[in-house]
Amino acid sequence: MTRLHLHLVSDSTGETLEMVAKAALAQFDDAEIVRHFWPMVRSRQHLSRILPDLADNPGLVLFTLVNPETRATLEEHCRQAGLPAVPALDAVTEALETQLGQAAHGRPGRQHAMDDAYFRRVDAIHFTIAHDDGVGWEDWEEADIVLAGVSRSSKTPTSIYLANRGYKVANIPLVIESPPPPALFALRRPLVVGLTTAPERLVQIRRNRLLSLNEGTETSYVDNERVREEVQFARRMFADNGWPVIDVTRRSIEETAAAVIRLHSERGDSRDEGQAGLSGGKPI
Repeated sequence: MTRLHLHLVSDSTGETLEMVAKAALAQFDDAEIVRHFWPMVRSRQHLSRILPDLADNPGLVLFTLVNPETRATLEEHCRQAGLPAVPALDAVTEALETQLGQAAHGRPGRQHAMDDAYFRRVDAIHFTIAHDDGVGWEDWEEADIVLAGVSRSSKTPTSIYLANRGYKVANIPLVIESPPPPALFALRRPLVVGLTTAPERLVQIRRNRLLSLNEGTETSYVDNERVREEVQFARRMFADNGWPVIDVTRRSIEETAAAVIRLHSERGDSRDEGQAGLSGGKPI
């Protein structure tokens, strides 16, 4: 197995750099990556404190530094040490400069500015946390998206991910013995999306959940026939109400969220044509 020290040097939070590195690394197998994360590097003095680690752990350096002096210092050090240094956003920034006919501002962390979008995202996170697991159904009409599904169908993590993208999300577990509040079926503003999964996979996830809680696994919660009934119950509800459905069996949280966002966008484009029910209860 190949071992690589990967140094991520950013003059901001480093979130963008981490996502770029993660996306690229996903294309490689059998590699042991040792990450060295250096956020908020905005001066040569700060940079000087991390240079010894680069020397002690030579590897690949990915950076997003807009300050010319700090950047030049890092590039010169890497050149002298024989370390490859890659400016992760240069190609995109240069292409935008060409197409827009203007120079980039070169301000560290500008994408994290506390503008209207930032406060909308914070508001969305607060709303989503307050409306998890069926709580606060009286306010669901204020949501952008409502996720419905049986227990352990990834409703909560998907909701939180969407909230970080600026969507107000509520979610509700569907339980055979406890029908959802009538308000769910009367919603007009939010997009209601059903999440479904393969019963066999759901049993496995639930068993792992019970084991992590040191609880017994011989309950109806993980009974194969019972779980199939739950999934069928939820799917009938999705179909009866014409809600779009996403099968999360082989999807990551990010992939599920991307599918929800696409449905939300398409719904916005087609609402005037009366096409709010996008997939008619058929999983996508």
